[in-house]
Amino acid sequence: RRPVSLALHLSPWRKAALGAQWLLTRNGLGATNHFEAGGFVRSRAGVEWPDVQLHFLPVAMSYDGKTVAASSTGHSLQLHVGYNRSSSRGSVTPSAPLSPSAPPPTPIVRFNYMSQEDDWRGFRAAIRIAREIVAQPAFDSLIGDEIQPGAKAQTDNELDEFLVEHLESAYHPCGTCKLGPKTDPLSVIGPSGKVHGVGRLRVADASIFPSIPNGNLNAPTIMCAEKLSDAILGVPPLLEDLVGAAATWVDPEWQTRQRERRPMRQTWDGRY
Repeated sequence: RRPVSLALHLSPWRKAALGAQWLLTRNGLGATNHFEAGGFVRSRAGVEWPDVQLHFLPVAMSYDGKTVAASSTGHSLQLHVGYNRSSSRGSVTPSAPLSPSAPPPTPIVRFNYMSQEDDWRGFRAAIRIAREIVAQPAFDSLIGDEIQPGAKAQTDNELDEFLVEHLESAYHPCGTCKLGPKTDPLSVIGPSGKVHGVGRLRVADASIFPSIPNGNLNAPTIMCAEKLSDAILGVPPLLEDLVGAAATWVDPEWQTRQRERRPMRQTWDGRY
């Protein structure tokens, strides 16, 4: 409703000016990726840790930045939603070479997105939670008509049609070389990063996660690299932070409620 989005800065000349400002001063709108607000929420009661991630962006555009959503005022905002605790699992399969002298073929990578019903339910809940957030009185002076999925998309089937067309990966795949003991038939590397059964080879990246982290991969990947570099150098591991772990807040009634209190405006019945 108000002209406070990034829409005015998306023309080629404005982008060039922002780029020049950043190069010369390291300041201005070019000094941020604009995903400066976000959060984590639980999709339903019975989930101990938040499993839905939200990113706020002060303009509505495609993830690659090429397409800006049309609106009645020319301005927009958006909430990216992601269901983090996906139960779908993909695979990486080697391809057979065309001939003995041919170079190794590219492996077949199958992400297998949305292959479990729980993923569909999680993403529907994420959309409905995002809608309820922007329906609160604090957004009244900003929020106009919903652009996507659009106010008419209310049923599970209507939301699924939107998801089929618009779901994206966000470039955070992981877990193809699971860390675990040799007794685990699915594990690839051990606790020091060494590949089981292969000498002089270690792996230290996001592929070693035995389960999908509940958020972006950058920080946990850095953590793994730090831990495995210590193992290579023979540095003793840090002591477990029991004090920090005990200070982590968990809703004492997480088993029976999705949130602590009702919102000022409730647009979602909490159905998962």
